[in-house]
Amino acid sequence: MDIVTYLEQLNFRPTKVQGNDYWYYSPFHKEHTPSFKVNRKLNVWYDHSLGKGGNLVDFGIAYHQCSVAEFLEKLNSLQHHFSFHQQNQPVIKTAPYQAEKSNPKIQVLEIKNLQNLALKNYFQKRAISVSNAEKYCKEVIVETAQKKFSLIGFKNDSGGFELCSIGDFKSTIAPKDVSFFQNDKPALAVVEGLFDFLSLLEKQDKILPELTNFLVLNSLSFFEKAMPLMNEHERVYLLLDNDTAGNRCTSLATGLSQKFINLSHKYGLYKDLNEWLVKEKTLAPEQTRGRGLGR
Repeated sequence: MDIVTYLEQLNFRPTKVQGNDYWYYSPFHKEHTPSFKVNRKLNVWYDHSLGKGGNLVDFGIAYHQCSVAEFLEKLNSLQHHFSFHQQNQPVIKTAPYQAEKSNPKIQVLEIKNLQNLALKNYFQKRAISVSNAEKYCKEVIVETAQKKFSLIGFKNDSGGFELCSIGDFKSTIAPKDVSFFQNDKPALAVVEGLFDFLSLLEKQDKILPELTNFLVLNSLSFFEKAMPLMNEHERVYLLLDNDTAGNRCTSLATGLSQKFINLSHKYGLYKDLNEWLVKEKTLAPEQTRGRGLGR
């Protein structure tokens, strides 16, 4: 069922279209900048201002404030108005998929161990050790516009890969999912993305009060869906971004139970863990030089 077509029936029109991405003013609240995106190929939506997303049913029950059964009845009664198109399931490695930005289609050629020196240098620039990068990341070779590129790939629990590279490029080899690392511990540390996770590994003894399992959401839209997994643990340490969406999820969880513990104050002056880590490693040599001059 096509979300874009359904939104048209509700009189919502996109403000811009970039490839498969359709941008709207949020249907859930008033705003001045469009923050609601639908990827028409994957047929999923994400509201950046709320930090929530999902499929058509997720949207319907949130928008109409009704149960799944009630929403399906609404769909059934309006069925003759809709024009649905078949969604093609992306295939890892060989199927072309559309990047989140308006880039040409990308063909995945190979997934291998991390070797590219430019990518390794990029990790070091972001204060991440190459050893941790090699342990948790892959190198994904892609082709677009008859040119080949090496990207960073981070595997999720459904076999898909989160993709990123030097600069602000991000995309996904579907299916998209969380990445859970089980260390047989009663506590869990929750972060939003790959570089938050790797930053936490670099300084976990300074930030975490105990050894934990790790959950990388890969998208804040998975926060509520990951609640059952979080609730399996005795304590859940939240290390989400210090922004509106991250703070909203943190407040939601800490309001539900005392087992949820907010640790974002550990990097409270910065947007996220990686920004804090980069700044700390930049300041460390200066502080050392400062002590030397004082002697």
